[in-house]
Amino acid sequence: MYLDNKCTGSVFFRGDIINTYIIISTILFIIAFLLILKSIKISRKTNIIKEKLNIQEGEVVYSDLDVPAKSLYSKRYSIVGKPDYIIRKNKQIIPVEIKTSTVTEPQRNHIFQLLAYCQLVEDCYRVFTQYGLLVYNNGCHYKINFTPKLRFKLEMAIKKMRRLLRNKELIRNHNDPSKCICCSMREYCKLKLV
Repeated sequence: MYLDNKCTGSVFFRGDIINTYIIISTILFIIAFLLILKSIKISRKTNIIKEKLNIQEGEVVYSDLDVPAKSLYSKRYSIVGKPDYIIRKNKQIIPVEIKTSTVTEPQRNHIFQLLAYCQLVEDCYRVFTQYGLLVYNNGCHYKINFTPKLRFKLEMAIKKMRRLLRNKELIRNHNDPSKCICCSMREYCKLKLV
């Protein structure tokens, strides 16, 4: 059946409109199906990594492992970061940081990075964060408690970094040229090795 559109003077076939709706619906269905498949794939990959690294169970609520995730931001401390993933277990939100190095004990800089993620989780999710997990390639993992003492040390470290940056007083704390090459402060550092 034809419909006469008196405003434009054009003629539409009702079947063409129905076919257009069917095509659009089919395309939307396919896109939704592909997004569901992608979500399942990411979830499976995350679970494989969790099993491989012997990380405790919990629902993954954030992941920066496969697809770049949105950065977390703390307005209070003006810091930004992206933990490898965040799990929810028994109403707790736990940041997890995976490190490729094989060490026998947690490194100080890794601990402070995880503490910053704990703070970011608290500020972004508006929950109290008791601890974070630091996982190394060799299967060792460490539960780092976010104690009042470590909270204070993190706040002091942030203040010290801001002061050093403001005064352009960067101090190299290592003798490893590979760290200098990848350092984000390289252009400001007068003590760089390379």
